[in-house]
Amino acid sequence: MSPGMGYTPAELFAGTERRGGFRLRWATPAWLAVVGALLLSLVGIASISLTRPELAARQGAFLAVGIAAASITTFFSPRSLRISCWVVLAISLALLVFVLLPFVPRSIVTPRNGARAWINLGAADFQPSELAKIAFILCTAQWIAMRGSPRTLRALVVPVGLCVTLVGLIVLEPDLGSALLFLPTIVAMLVAAGTRKRFVIAALLAAAIAAPVAYFAVLKPYQRARIDAIAAQIKGDTRYERDIGFQGWRAMRLVGAGGLLGNDEEHARALVRFNALPEEHNDMVFAVVACRFGVVGGMIVLLASASVAIGALLTAWYARDGFSKLVAVGVGALLFAQMTVNIGMTIGLLPITGVTLPFVSYGGSSLVACWTLVGLLVGIGIRPPTGAEKCSFDG
Repeated sequence: MSPGMGYTPAELFAGTERRGGFRLRWATPAWLAVVGALLLSLVGIASISLTRPELAARQGAFLAVGIAAASITTFFSPRSLRISCWVVLAISLALLVFVLLPFVPRSIVTPRNGARAWINLGAADFQPSELAKIAFILCTAQWIAMRGSPRTLRALVVPVGLCVTLVGLIVLEPDLGSALLFLPTIVAMLVAAGTRKRFVIAALLAAAIAAPVAYFAVLKPYQRARIDAIAAQIKGDTRYERDIGFQGWRAMRLVGAGGLLGNDEEHARALVRFNALPEEHNDMVFAVVACRFGVVGGMIVLLASASVAIGALLTAWYARDGFSKLVAVGVGALLFAQMTVNIGMTIGLLPITGVTLPFVSYGGSSLVACWTLVGLLVGIGIRPPTGAEKCSFDG
């Protein structure tokens, strides 16, 4: 069958679920992601407890829910995920529209920092964009797997259109940071699916050309100010230190205060408190990690994050059906991109965009969603190849 031609559903589903029973393959690289995620979660709770002990207890409860969600997710075979993913997408789209409706009471959708991105569930808040990330990975993988390698522009219409739709709704909240994470995810998935390199290169060039236009025509004044602040910060210009660049400067100072081995708990708590770092338990939690545990603690976070990404890529390598390969690649790309952006903005290399550090930052929606993604990896990894799989990207 020539590249670009689709496989029949019977061919694609072959091997994704065997009739009768089979023995699970417990020796899977997906456990690398589990170990990395657990280590990051524990570091996060320890760091949050430094300044927000009451939130650390809640984060511990969220961790238990996240691990439970991951455990349940492992029971879903690739076949069942492919059948249900569009339902998850429909729910995600409905919730993303719901938070934007102006007549929804503030008691249900409470704006934070000007963004309508959370739904109040009473005991906790729910962020629909986190569910949208999972739905996007599953549906993109399903669509591409059903049609083979997207070797024509026409074949890219649905995956790109889905990405643009979700990104557009999230930008309207506005939550530019979460929206930007969809871009490296879809690029990684398309490359893994065998998309022609000239399409990928053309898209990256178009994005590079459009960036200056977006700076003036799309970004809000405060968003442009953040870019100006990071540019000045890199140059050593301190003129934004007391206004739009305050958070970035304070974060870098806390990172530097950690030194090689960090500070004792009391000293670190005092440094964080007197530096008055905004969102120290959330977006800027890596600064607290570095202040408390030093360069060693920062390296542990990086190594644990790398463990998650490597576990995802190895899981994709050993998967035999195209859908499972793309899901694993999408999970690894999303989590690695989110980690890179968060740490980059904390150490002064990227503008502050409100992106959380996976598994470490405070937040129930983010933590449960991240653990659900890990559950997807384990569910793929523990199911051994049956010998009948069809990978739609091999030919």
